[in-house]
Amino acid sequence: MPRTFFVGGNWKCNGTRESIAKICEEFSKGPSTADADVEVVIGCPAIYTDYTREKLRKDWAISVQNCWVGKGGAITGEISAEMVKDAGIEWVILGHSERRHLPQLKESDETVAVKVAYAISLGLKVMACIGELLEEREAGQTQAVNERQLAAIAAKLKEEDWKNVVIAYEPVWAIGTGKVASPDQAQEVHEQVRAWVASNVSAAVAADVRILYGGSVTAANCQELAGKPDVDGFLVGGASLKPEFLAIVDAYKNS
Repeated sequence: MPRTFFVGGNWKCNGTRESIAKICEEFSKGPSTADADVEVVIGCPAIYTDYTREKLRKDWAISVQNCWVGKGGAITGEISAEMVKDAGIEWVILGHSERRHLPQLKESDETVAVKVAYAISLGLKVMACIGELLEEREAGQTQAVNERQLAAIAAKLKEEDWKNVVIAYEPVWAIGTGKVASPDQAQEVHEQVRAWVASNVSAAVAADVRILYGGSVTAANCQELAGKPDVDGFLVGGASLKPEFLAIVDAYKNS
């Protein structure tokens, strides 16, 4: 079966009640996606999840941007998967490059994998992020880095768990930089990722799993990217805070 196009928005650590109300009003101007071949999920700051859900159009879902490795308790400042589920939120973004590489955070492959497995065990759906640094790409290590990060996650999951995972390939050198992998570069990596899943999980999972591209996706480049056979959608950063996000969602028609 064709894979349903997926467009995730990642607001990161941005937004106020005022700005959220304004952008949600802009988003409401777009055509309904309720019966369209696209799924749209907005990753908002945890403190604004209820407010965003109140303001956001009802044919789009919301996600948190992180959760803890296990059950809650004496872990000041963290949010558990149980809390996310209790709040009625279906999705969580895990392993984003900023969580992996910011010196204040430095989440390891193992930490990300444990988070993914625990969230899925609670019934959440996960946008699992992978991707290489600029120096790793220049050293020809893109595939090795992606496979290492995927292997850590795959080691914690059963085959049936993958129905609740979308993979977001985000070349770190293209996030927030204005640089973007060419459509052919994105397709090459996505094809490699799908081949790895086929060899290391199963052919069925590889055929079904959605692989998103994230890295300075804009209204100007989304159509060509969406036309590539292994690009099943996007995880959008800065542009998801702007009205042009509607045009990126609309790129599903070119998939």
